[in-house]
Amino acid sequence: QVQLVESGGGSVQAGGSLRLSCAASGYTTSSNSMGWFRQAPGKERREREGVAAIYTGGGSTYYADSVKGRFTISQDTAKNTVYLQMNSLKREDPDMYYCAAERYKGTWDTTPDPHDCSYWGQGTQVTVTS
Repeated sequence: QVQLVESGGGSVQAGGSLRLSCAASGYTTSSNSMGWFRQAPGKERREREGVAAIYTGGGSTYYADSVKGRFTISQDTAKNTVYLQMNSLKREDPDMYYCAAERYKGTWDTTPDPHDCSYWGQGTQVTVTS
């Protein structure tokens, strides 16, 4: 049984930092690309925004323009865990963050696609206060 378990969310003041973790069991995170998505309040699952991805077979990364320069995705293959370091958090950074695995190798192309994920974690909540 595959499980992706996110942790590290919480409440932080604007300008602060958080580090999210996504620990996988029953699945090797280096098999396919891994991504972090976020879902704003009132939005549906299909509207999740891909904010960062790390691509298998080279480790290249993707960042949405809204987080570029502030967020960093990384992977520890020995721990089978993917991380999202979030710095300079803003009040407009939405609440729920999810990690997910690419459904088939190469399907995400240049951007992580929430419609093409094989596994999702349960999410971790991030709250940014002023």
